[in-house]
Amino acid sequence: MAEREVVIDKMRMSYEGLFDVSELYKLIDGWLREKGYDKREKRMAEKVTEGGKFIEWEIEPWKKITDYAKNVIKLRVIMTDVKEVEVERDKVKVKLNQGKVDFVFDGYVETDYEHRWEGKPLFYFLRTLFNKYVFKSYTDRYHANVIADVNHLQSQIKSFLNLYRYSDVAWTKPASSFPAL
Repeated sequence: MAEREVVIDKMRMSYEGLFDVSELYKLIDGWLREKGYDKREKRMAEKVTEGGKFIEWEIEPWKKITDYAKNVIKLRVIMTDVKEVEVERDKVKVKLNQGKVDFVFDGYVETDYEHRWEGKPLFYFLRTLFNKYVFKSYTDRYHANVIADVNHLQSQIKSFLNLYRYSDVAWTKPASSFPAL
């Protein structure tokens, strides 16, 4: 069985205000492509409630570093009370979303994901010794890469959301109302 070492455990970030859901998806997908990650979508759920939409999106992108190790980032995005609103920006009406967004980041280093060192107990024991003593400097670099990638993704999302927080938009009215369940 592949071994997962937790590097970042449940790092959280929250935002409440104006944002664009589709642009947020595009930002995250573009960042993953730019950094060479393959995306695995674990969950996508959307529910219409009285207060607005509830959207839950969970992805688990991974990037192969070597034949033995890969970086895995688990990102969970929970959006609550998402409503579509019209705002006026530079005297042009634009449709945006308003609501609360919570992000949960996890980072892992997964070793022996091809299960090559599990066939015999001796191989498993040797793998443990090599990971602990011989390849320690390599695994430390893998951990540093995961930390750097998660921090960079978080800063990109923060920058994107702050564009809406400090932009000169005036909220006018909800574009549509959602039916109650």
